[in-house]
Amino acid sequence: MRFKIVKKIALLAVIISYSFACSSSEGTTSVEEIEEVEVTLHSAFAEFDTTETDIYLQGSNVVIETTGLPNHKTPYWSENHPLYVAPTVTSTDKMTPTRIDTSGRDNSASLTVPANPSKANSTSNTQLGAIGIAISGAFLYNDQEGNGPLDSAAGSLDYSGAHIGPSDYHYHLEPLAFSDDDDKLNGIISDGFFIYGRKCNSTGTYPTDLDSSGGHISTTQHTDIAEYHYHIINELYASTGRYILFAGPYQGTPNAVN
Repeated sequence: MRFKIVKKIALLAVIISYSFACSSSEGTTSVEEIEEVEVTLHSAFAEFDTTETDIYLQGSNVVIETTGLPNHKTPYWSENHPLYVAPTVTSTDKMTPTRIDTSGRDNSASLTVPANPSKANSTSNTQLGAIGIAISGAFLYNDQEGNGPLDSAAGSLDYSGAHIGPSDYHYHLEPLAFSDDDDKLNGIISDGFFIYGRKCNSTGTYPTDLDSSGGHISTTQHTDIAEYHYHIINELYASTGRYILFAGPYQGTPNAVN
């Protein structure tokens, strides 16, 4: 997989205006130079696994292509896979039956988001299916399972708060394989904003100014300029004793992961 940075430079715009007077037909020309704009990949993208993801600029957008496969251990690999680990649940009957490497499914997908995302005029609810891409290459989901709350499927979640259902491996809870009560980057939500762990890098503690989506404006380990981003909210989800990854709503305009 490649990790490519492309720069886009705005061209000069020449505006020609003509003024006419009663005694003269001579025109005047004024030249206005548009400020040079440089679009680069946010430094946070360096945290994404370069084997499982391919991230590059396309004009003023960022394209994140992923294999959809996690880069860490889970019982949802088959027993012959080097990343297989025995389940921690008391019975394998609680696991969904599909295995990542033997399903025969192509779980690859892509997400295109603005390189410089902005908050929308109004929020929008998350939907079933992928709502973002994790740094591991797998998918981020909300706090729902099927047409209801996560409770009914909570027993099938592995150590990283993920399972397969119905087709791809995805996280519902704080993904302990790479973020455990810390400020680490977890991935990107489909509206273009990054999501971090429960702690804030700017203070080293749990943020207290989060909005209804778990978002706020502050610096992170990836930028000295304060910017909007999400956090996993530091509130236990009763049926799991763990923390929901993202319940929404989207603060920006969501894009499809497909």
